[in-house]
Amino acid sequence: MADTEFVKTSRDGNILVVEMNRPEKMNALHPPANKALGEVFDDFAADKDLWVAIITGAGDRAFSAGNDLRYQAEGGEMFPVPSGFGGLTNRYDLDKPVIAAVNGVAMGGGFEIALACDLIIAADTARFALPEPKVGLAALAGGLHRLPRQIGLKRAMGMIMTGRHVSAAEGKELGFVNDVVPQAELMDAAKKWAGMIAECSPMSIRASKQAVMGGLDVANFEAAFQTKFPAIMDMLKSQDFIEGPRAFAEKRKPNWKGE
Repeated sequence: MADTEFVKTSRDGNILVVEMNRPEKMNALHPPANKALGEVFDDFAADKDLWVAIITGAGDRAFSAGNDLRYQAEGGEMFPVPSGFGGLTNRYDLDKPVIAAVNGVAMGGGFEIALACDLIIAADTARFALPEPKVGLAALAGGLHRLPRQIGLKRAMGMIMTGRHVSAAEGKELGFVNDVVPQAELMDAAKKWAGMIAECSPMSIRASKQAVMGGLDVANFEAAFQTKFPAIMDMLKSQDFIEGPRAFAEKRKPNWKGE
């Protein structure tokens, strides 16, 4: 997985760290950066040895300030990226977990990237907002739909209708942030969460994520419960399905295969 001008990556065992690399622009993204991020997450999805990803921003000022409006205003080439903003907001079939390590400002599209992740770990300096209405736009990279689903309608509308900034501490209170830590400890905390996930069977994690996300599409509980999700079927046929109970009975750590 090669680094590019706009994205840096590193591997730590089964964990992939993805860094949006435009610090001079507060990691605001333009189509070339979104394309590069999309390719990184395509590779992550296809790599059987990678089980969890962490996405963060370069520097200590910003996770991502959102869409690079200056690039657009100056006539930069605009083209659609199928996987969406940050390579994540239009990606609906990724069963592997992704953690947002929010190291500063997460505004507009930057917040929408974080909302598209499964967990948000935030530095105590992080700030979140969907400020698009203040510049005549709207949060059309999923924020208008993900935020109400994650924190409830009235709380979400309080952010969407005002474009106000929310601190990391308030984000945790509202329910879209999982953990808040000092900025210097952010990546250690994100890797700790990723490590806890990686201790579990990746087959079980993928089955769980697919069932949760797919189940949210079904209003009736019984119908959601009875749905035969492919990742659950894969889990039931996997080596991990045998290894887990065996390791428990033998009082040892499981040797997950992810297949």
